[in-house]
Amino acid sequence: MIRLLFQGDSITDAGRDRSDFWSLGEGYPKYAAEYIFEHFADTEFEFINRGVGGDQTEQLLQRMQEDIIDLKPDVVSVLIGINDVWWHAGDRNWLSDDKFESNYRKVLEGIKSGTDAKIMIMEPFLIPVEDKLFFREDLYKKIEIVRKLAREYADIYLPTDGLLNAAFVGDDPLSFAADGVHPTAKGAEFIGRVYCDAIVPLLERMGAE
Repeated sequence: MIRLLFQGDSITDAGRDRSDFWSLGEGYPKYAAEYIFEHFADTEFEFINRGVGGDQTEQLLQRMQEDIIDLKPDVVSVLIGINDVWWHAGDRNWLSDDKFESNYRKVLEGIKSGTDAKIMIMEPFLIPVEDKLFFREDLYKKIEIVRKLAREYADIYLPTDGLLNAAFVGDDPLSFAADGVHPTAKGAEFIGRVYCDAIVPLLERMGAE
């Protein structure tokens, strides 16, 4: 059996039932699990979602022991970072890049030292909506930090922001996330599909079939 843990903020949380250990919510984890099940008909998987709405890297770091290490995942995917921008956007008093990198690095170091899990990092993203376009002032720097950390720690990197922006060509970006951050069903399905595409080679190396 392969235990795969989805970790992150509200985009991962997506309304999961906290009273149900295996609840995946209505976001991309649900779709990713469905696609992975379809691809590997002869492999037993256990999917766990521990995304928490509103979390920044700091909150993820605080709950890392209980919500990552103690779960003993074989694979953990992390999508975090948009709240490290959003929560500081009101007065553009952006969280320092050094603090963001330090928080995220500590999470990844904790996964490396506390588990044997493979790591999939998903870059934070922003759908272009008028009232949040200025988030890019800070987000582009945070994405570059995530990419840098992925080169050091990740077994897989999913360029979510880039893949979404490619998907918008010839389509309406707001159909993927009306508020620019939280995916619609269409957006969640798209992310779940590219998630599956990215992780299949890793799961095959781990013996999935």
